[in-house]
Formats: sequence, structure tokens, C-alpha cells
Amino acid sequence: MVSLSTLCYIEKDDQYLMLHRTVKKNDINKDKWIGVGGHFEKGESPEECLLREVKEETGYTLTSWKYRGIVTFLYGEDVAEYMSLYTAEGFEGDAIPCDEGELEWVEKKKIQELDIWEGDKIFFRLLEEGHPFFSLKLVYDAKGTLLYAALDGRQMELDVQTDR
Repeated sequence: MVSLSTLCYIEKDDQYLMLHRTVKKNDINKDKWIGVGGHFEKGESPEECLLREVKEETGYTLTSWKYRGIVTFLYGEDVAEYMSLYTAEGFEGDAIPCDEGELEWVEKKKIQELDIWEGDKIFFRLLEEGHPFFSLKLVYDAKGTLLYAALDGRQMELDVQTDR
């Protein structure tokens, strides 16, 4: 199964808006902390998906965002996902409850302390370093263990990238 999705980290006061995924049953992200986003609907561009998903999950309308990279996720034998990764600094509107979990503003320096995917640690580091647009490939086994990572087509050393 191949899917297309977006993920956005909304920034404010040196914090990211994080979603603690606690609600959905049979959720690959169960109990993980992630950004907001989701899967494309038929005919959507990445930006249309981004804007719709952020509005649905947060109540916010983005006014300024940046396309940061494309992340290729391979999970077990059945899942291949191509995720467009964004950050956003401009938004308006009032927050709403999210039906997928709890939204919380988290200081950027504390993100690594959360229960996040090992691969997410890599792209948080790339975002922190101001890395230009990137292509990141992450391969997980069916238990969620990161087996392989490649940045812009070059394999990364796993022990180096996940030490933060």
C-alpha cells in the first residue's frame, strides 16, 4: 500500500505544536507525539492537503508555511508512505479540540524527550540546523525499529543520527 501525506510543525515562541496520538484504535502512531497533518484526498496538492488537515485538526488557518522536505517511510512489508514535511510560523483562528489526541505547545529543546519516532529525531535535527529542502528515507521493521536512513540518497549512520 502506497500513500501520500503531509506533516506540519507549527511554530510559536520557540515551541512546536505537537499532537499526542492517544485516541484512534489500531493507530501506527498510538501514544507517539507527532505534528499535525494527514493523508491526501483525491486530487489534492500537498499544500491543499496541508491547509485542510491543519484546519481540521487544530482550527487554525495557516498564513505562512515552508515546504521543508519529502520523507519516504517504509514500515514493515506493507506500508510505503511519501510524506511532505512543512513548518509554519503564521496562522490565525481559534484552537479546537483534536479528535486524534491532545494538542500541546512543546518547547523545541524538549521535543527529544517525548515519545517520538527515531526517524523524527533526524528530521527535527535537520530542521534545527536549517538544512535546505531534503529527501529523507526511513525504513522501519514491523515492530517500529528504525533499520535504515538515507539523507538525499546517501545512507546515514544510525548511531550518529539518533544520539540527540
